[in-house]
Amino acid sequence: MKIFFIILSALVFIFLVVQIFAMSSQQGIETYPYELINKYKDIEIRKYEASLFTSVELSTNKYEEASGAGFSILASYIFGGNDKKEKIAMTSPVSISLDESMTMMFMVPRDLKKEDLPRPDKDNIEFKEIPEKTVAAISFGGWANSEKIEKYKANLKAALDAEGIAYTDKYYFLGYNAPYEVINRKNEIIVELVQ
Repeated sequence: MKIFFIILSALVFIFLVVQIFAMSSQQGIETYPYELINKYKDIEIRKYEASLFTSVELSTNKYEEASGAGFSILASYIFGGNDKKEKIAMTSPVSISLDESMTMMFMVPRDLKKEDLPRPDKDNIEFKEIPEKTVAAISFGGWANSEKIEKYKANLKAALDAEGIAYTDKYYFLGYNAPYEVINRKNEIIVELVQ
């Protein structure tokens, strides 16, 4: 019984160390810049700056398939899978378009320009310049999955309808945490508003 408690204590200690490391590593990560325009009970209206993204289109509309496949492709590029073997800083959040085929995107750090970026080793990675946009956002915690995404997408629509705010059909999932983070997870669904 004593050995069991020693092993359990060691596992709890390792888990806590990993979570503390994960939370502290989030502190220095550059995020997609926006201005808060208005706040309602469950949603926020935001204006995002024009930004450059690396992206990969995926032939699925299932979050569980897209998140793993897209992340590994884009992560390999920023961790040196390019013609210069250069590492590029991770940014947050990871964005996934919620269409028939999903596109995953990582924001390019603001100090890098499109012409300075190394060429990806993989042909399916593209650079996209996303213009300034106004969106509505709803947040939720825990681990994301297709069911939660659909639930919060419906909640976002209902909140916007209740406020009489016109929106488009361009929805995105935003994920803020590394896969190994368990505590304090943050996810969002955003939709572009009619201008």
